[in-house]
Amino acid sequence: MLYFTMKYRFLRVLFAVLVILMAIYPMIYINLENNSGFLSSKLQQVLVNPIWMGSFYFHIVFGSISLLTGWPQFLPKLRSRYLKFHRKLGIVYLGSVSIGGFCGLYMAFYANGGLVSVFGFIALAVCWLFTTWKAFLHIRKNQIVLHQAWMMRSYALTFAAVTLRIWLPALSGFGLEFITAYKIISWLSWVPNLLVAEWLINRTRAKPGYIEFKASKQ
Repeated sequence: MLYFTMKYRFLRVLFAVLVILMAIYPMIYINLENNSGFLSSKLQQVLVNPIWMGSFYFHIVFGSISLLTGWPQFLPKLRSRYLKFHRKLGIVYLGSVSIGGFCGLYMAFYANGGLVSVFGFIALAVCWLFTTWKAFLHIRKNQIVLHQAWMMRSYALTFAAVTLRIWLPALSGFGLEFITAYKIISWLSWVPNLLVAEWLINRTRAKPGYIEFKASKQ
């Protein structure tokens, strides 16, 4: 039992560290030239497009806010003791995903790697927006279990920002060319996340004595 408890705590700490590191990622683009980081892979005609550049910065900034505000929402003690804060943080998360998602959707049409990458990132953006708003609509109807499930799916897609940056160097390390690896991670960065979310949702509901989080009118 002690082993599993320590393992669970280690995974929570690792998860938090990855979220925080990814959340500060946009800072590397402050005062950097267009030939740095992710921007170095884009064509010049894309980099001179003010709408794309604006979408890029909004996407990474609000994506980072989504990562930071979404993670604490899964802490049971925070939900039960600070319900009003939980709700306000949820509104920030909803707004951040909405902005980051629509900007990501626009950027997806310019993705490297052709139609495979384009459709992969379009699907990610659409699913990210859909799951998040689905979660919001369920909580508006006080459908707590459904809200929790859709929020888990939503954050699994938010976490794609982290898994993308794990898979890309990993695939490159296996000798794949950048474009080939990029085509793969346009799907690999988020589809497995959703599958894990579905597994966790079903596993949690199957636990004996499972008690769902109840919303109160505060």
